Formats: sequence, C-alpha cells, structure tokens
Amino acid sequence: MSLSDLMLIERLLDEVEKPARYLGGEMNAIIKEKQPGDLRFAFCFPDTYEIAMSHLGMKILYDILNAQPHIICERVCMPWVDMIEGLRREQVSLFSLETRTSLHAFDIVGFTLQYEMSFTNILEMLDLGGIKQRNEDRGESDPIVVAGGPNAANPEPLSMFIDAFMMGDGESLIVELSQTVRTMRQTGARREEILYALSKIEGVYVPRFYEAAYNKDGTLACFSPNRQGAPESVRKRIELDLENAPYPTGFLVPYTQIIHDRIVLEIMRGCTRGCRFCQAGMLYRPVRERSLDRLYGLAEKLVQNTGYEEISLSSLSSGDYPCLEELIQGLMERFREKRVSVSLPSMRLDSLVKQSLEETSQVKKSGLTLAPEAGTQRLRDVINKGVTEEDLMRAVTDAFESGWSAVKLYFMIGLPTETQEDLEGIADLAKKVVDCYYRVPKQQRAPGLRVTVSVSTFVPKPFTPFQWFGQDDLETIRGKQAFLRDRLRIKGVQFNWHDAELSFLEACVARGDRRMGEVILAAWRSGCRLDSWREHFKFANWLKAFEECGLDPAFYANRLREYSEILPWSFVDIGVTGKYLQLEDERARAGIVTPDCRGDCQGCGLRRFEGVCTA
Repeated sequence: MSLSDLMLIERLLDEVEKPARYLGGEMNAIIKEKQPGDLRFAFCFPDTYEIAMSHLGMKILYDILNAQPHIICERVCMPWVDMIEGLRREQVSLFSLETRTSLHAFDIVGFTLQYEMSFTNILEMLDLGGIKQRNEDRGESDPIVVAGGPNAANPEPLSMFIDAFMMGDGESLIVELSQTVRTMRQTGARREEILYALSKIEGVYVPRFYEAAYNKDGTLACFSPNRQGAPESVRKRIELDLENAPYPTGFLVPYTQIIHDRIVLEIMRGCTRGCRFCQAGMLYRPVRERSLDRLYGLAEKLVQNTGYEEISLSSLSSGDYPCLEELIQGLMERFREKRVSVSLPSMRLDSLVKQSLEETSQVKKSGLTLAPEAGTQRLRDVINKGVTEEDLMRAVTDAFESGWSAVKLYFMIGLPTETQEDLEGIADLAKKVVDCYYRVPKQQRAPGLRVTVSVSTFVPKPFTPFQWFGQDDLETIRGKQAFLRDRLRIKGVQFNWHDAELSFLEACVARGDRRMGEVILAAWRSGCRLDSWREHFKFANWLKAFEECGLDPAFYANRLREYSEILPWSFVDIGVTGKYLQLEDERARAGIVTPDCRGDCQGCGLRRFEGVCTA
C-alpha cells in the first residue's frame, strides 16, 4: 500500500464512528516482517470487528498459521457502512489490521463461513479488496480465495466465488493447504495446477472440477467431477487428538468492547445427543475432550496473558463434559483471589447441576441460558431433545435457589409436526418458570425476576435428519409469532423473536444449489450487505434478485424434499451417513427418541473413519 493510501486511511479513521475497529495493534497481535518466500494469508471474517474478535475459530487458526515458518497470517474484517463509503470515495483498498496490506496483495484470502446471511459481505469484501468476485475471472497473480467453517458443509451457493473450500476441522488442514500453495507458487505452478493439487488434499473441495445438471422441475439430475482424478465425494477432516491440538495461550485483547469479551476455553468438541434440528451436532462429531490438566494449564496462561476476568467454558453441550464439577471447582480455586469468574453458556437442562451453579456464582452472576427448544414433551421427543419439563423446573429452581434471577429460554417455532398445542406449551412453560421463582422463599431468592423467552424460526439445515422438511411459509410464521406475543404477556417475562424474512432467506441459502450464487450476486449488486443487521436488511431486494434470476425462493425454503432427490451437498462426506439421517427422520415422524450414543453406538457412520469413533 502506498504512502498516500496510508495517509488516506489515517484520515478515514478520524471520520468513522468506531475507529478501534480498524486500528489493529491489540495486545497479543502478531506482526511478522515479510521475508522472501513467505506466504501471506488474509483471514477474513465477513462481519464486523466486534463479532470477528469474539470468534474462537479465528483466534485458534490465526495463532496456528503465525506459528508456522514462512507463513504470515493477518486479519481482515467486514467494515461498517461509514468505512465502506470512505474506502470507495477515496479509492483505497480494504486492508489488514496488522500491517494495512491491501487484500489483493495476499497469496491466500480465506473466509470463515459462520452463517448464511453473511455471504453478501464476502462479495463486498472481495470488491473492496480489489479481487474479482467470480473465481473464473481471476488470473495467475490473483490470490487463491478459500473458505471453511460450518457453512462450507454446503459449499454450492458460493461455488462461483470461492476457489477452494475446507471441510471439517481446520487445525492441520489450513496449514497443509497453505504450505501446498506456497510450495507450488515457488516452483512457478499455474493457478489451475495449484487448485488441482488442493483438490487432492483430504477435506478440500474445488468447485471448478465439478459440474451440475438439472431436471425440468429444477431438482438436481446429476452432480459429478469434470476432471479425472477429482474425488467423487469430499471427506471432511477430523482433528482426532484435541488434547494436543494447538490452542492459543494469548488471545487478542481488543481496544473496544466486543460481543464475547472474555477468555473462551474449549473443553470439548462434538456432541453425542443427536438433536435432529442441530447441524453442529452432526458436523462436529465425534466427541473429543481435553483433560483437566490441559484445561487448567491453558486457563492459567490465558488469564496471565490477557487480563480477562471471566472464563467461558465452550462446547456444544458443556454439561456433558464428564469432569465438569471438578473443572469448575478447580478453576474457581485457582482464580478466586484474582476475582475471575466462570460462565457456562451452553448447558443442557438434564445435565445442569446445582453444585456447578453455586460454584460459578461465587464471583459473578450472569444470566443463565437454557434451551427447552419446544413447548411440549411430544415435540421434544420428535426433535430428540431428550429433556423433560421436570428437567427444566429442576434446573430453574436450582438456579433461583442459588441466587439467579435472570433466565433466558430458547425455543423454536415451525419445527416438523408442530401443532397449536406445542405453541401454547411455550407460554405455559414460561408461566411455570415464573411460578418456580416465587415458590423460592423471598429471603433466599434474588430480586428482579427476568425471564426472557427467545423464539427463532426453524431452518432446515443440510446434514440433519430434518434436511428434507420444508420451512413454514412467511404468513404461517408471522401468525405463530403474533400468537406468542399475545400469550407471553406475563409479568416478569420478555418475548424476543427473530425476523421471519431473515429466517426465510437463511433457509433458501442453506439449502441452495449452484444457481443460488447468481441470486447472491444480484442481491449484492442491488445494495444488499450486512444483511444480519436489521437496519441494513433489504428483503425486497432479495426477492427481486430471485425474480431476476428466474428462481422461486419457496423452491429452496418451503419445499418438502424426497429421500430420492439428489441434494446439492450430497457429495460431501461429513461422517454421518445419509442412511442414518433418513432413519432419524423416520424416527422423528414416529415420535421415537434415539438415545445418547456415548457407550452405545447408534450407527451414524463415523466408524467408517479409522480411529475416529471408539464409543
């Protein structure tokens, strides 16, 4: 970047609302001086700095890449509208936080795909960074654009923009991909040769080596490789040894407040519960745990190196960690004098223990979050939630008796087989939680009851037993939200709900095929960006984009799919088989619960992977 551009950036920082988003230089930031032969990797988060810096995956991979010789990793975040306008006005390229290097000057530009409604941000960042959006238009000197994360499980909606996708755990995969690119560029290999070499790496999908054909009704007729040697299916990467997997001991500490401003300690990865709506529960199998000694050691270094006063125990279901009480007690003992608190953000109702609550409340009480998901036991059995009303009542009673007064309850509407009785059950459960609070003796309970009921709309996700179901149409969703608004007018209860339109588009993109890329591009061209921010969401523009592309959004979101249909993501092997997902769907329709697979294999398919599943 030229001196004049650097001066322009300094001037822009004086104009924008939150300049700390673009400063860099945070505590524990890594700045490496480029040497001949070094590869530069831009780790791009397609949302604002506050969200990016709360993401654990970015912290892990940033640390791993910078620990490699001859690899430099720098961060690039989606700018806010004021900075976007300034960059375009001054004709300055989007730049990295560490050295203010233009995005187009990196060798690899990598995006993490955390949620579907960030996809227009990817196009915005590429355009701001001077990189051609369509992968077919990029030349030999352009960066290799890659992507990973949970939404890479169905890569097809972004297949016209991304050169290579990384499937599964990224710790070793991202290093292998980066080293391959570096080595081949040093030998003068052409772009096509580099991408072909990447396609040979387990866990990497290169869309240009595959073709899709469609039936007259719009469904997929076939999907197959168009180059000899490209694999028929792409198998995800699994980091088997989580105990010894790299983990940062010095998180970046921002100058401004971020969403999750604390130490995040990943205690385990994966979940064995098998909730039928949960994509993460299928994608991140099998369960792998870190030992107490490893976690204590990481916690001590992170507290020392960051100064944070809160440790969040992170996993899909922290209550299932077998040594949870011992871990909490050990952390509290180690950090009591430093007034470092421990929080449990993702607890199951049936694994919530009173002793853990009492331990974590000694230093600081934050809100307690529980997820019944459905209002009746019948529907909880359909979704295989595996918890009961008694579990919820016991959990909130334990919390209120331990000094909590703020409880958040998460539910979904539009779940398969949902009835009016299931909706009424949400309001009934909220009322019973309030009653639990008032049954605790007044001298024992904390003042100021706050029960927050948050309701999201069910989105059928790839690689779940419900991937074949259709989402409720918008009119039905809005009707259910209105019903709950009326029924949840209860003292002490606050009702929050997600935008129906946003959930509708999320379903369209989540279950989209290659043609969805044209819709995303048309939406971006019409001004869609920062779609997950309510004030910038342009639903009408999205509908117009579908119309321009000759596609019906209901085809993707609302349509019930047949088991025989080729799904856009069918070529990806996440370990869990389609046969197992179909069996679970059939069990759901019959209201049959599938038990936890710890110690009792349910045949999901992971045993095909050598050394993966020993349960």
